[in-house]
Amino acid sequence: MPMRLEGSCRCGGVRFAVASHTPAPYQLCYCSICRKQQGGGGFAINLGAMAHTLEVQGRDGTGVYHAQIEDDEHPHCRTSTGERTFCRGCGSALWLYDPTWPELIHPFASAIDSNLPKPHARVHLMLKYKASWVEPEIRESDQSFDLYPDLSIADWHKKHGMWVD
Repeated sequence: MPMRLEGSCRCGGVRFAVASHTPAPYQLCYCSICRKQQGGGGFAINLGAMAHTLEVQGRDGTGVYHAQIEDDEHPHCRTSTGERTFCRGCGSALWLYDPTWPELIHPFASAIDSNLPKPHARVHLMLKYKASWVEPEIRESDQSFDLYPDLSIADWHKKHGMWVD
C-alpha cells in the first residue's frame, strides 16, 4: 500500500493528503524557480505522488503560480505548464501539478507533516542554476547533475529499495 503523506501550510488554513509510492526526499533542486519559491537552503525537495489521491481541506485558501521560464535551455520566455499551489494566507508552497503528466503530483517535502523515510543517497539537480552563495553538501553516496538526473523519481526509488507498494 502506498504511503499516505499528510501536509499543511504554516498558518494551518490548508491541509492535504496524498498517496505516494515515492516518498523519499532525495532530490534537491537548485533551479531558480524552486529555490525562490520555497528553498530556504538554496534548493527545494519535491516528492512524487498519485494525483488522483489528492484530498484538500481549505482549497479556497490556495493560489496557483505559473513560473516564467527563461534560461540557457529556454532563451525565449514562456509560461510553465506546472501549477505550483501555495497558501494565499501564509505563502507556503504546497505542491506542483503539471497537466503534461496528469497522473502525477509533486508535494513539496517542506509542506509534509508525516514522517518521511530518510534516503540513503541524494541527487542534486539543476546545479547549473544554483545561487552563487550556495555550497552544496555533496556526500560520497550522492549524485549531482548540471541539469536533470538519469533516473525518474520512480526508477530511483526502485533502484534504491525505497519504492512503497
